[in-house]
Amino acid sequence: MSAEHYRRVAAVEYVPSGKTLCVDIDGHEVLLCHTSEGFFAVDNLCTHAAARLCEGKLKGQRILCPMHGAAFDVRDGSPLTRPASVPLRHYSVRVTGHDISVLWEPPGDEP
Repeated sequence: MSAEHYRRVAAVEYVPSGKTLCVDIDGHEVLLCHTSEGFFAVDNLCTHAAARLCEGKLKGQRILCPMHGAAFDVRDGSPLTRPASVPLRHYSVRVTGHDISVLWEPPGDEP
């Protein structure tokens, strides 16, 4: 993938360690997560009940859905607990200086 696919979405200072930030990319909500392992990005909607994950809690590398408590690994989007069984779409993140960028391919353009 070439550099033009990365979209700047936030400044590092807007996502403190242990916190999340919902950003909009072309009308699509993406959740930035700042963990002890770095920055990660996943779709903001739970695959089980379409609840907004930005209203949940980030615990380590896991984002917890506020509706039914499903947990997802923010590093790869994999579901960790029921009732979720479908992974979240996850995105490559790049930090350059103070800028956070997400490798953006609109939904439906996945290989």
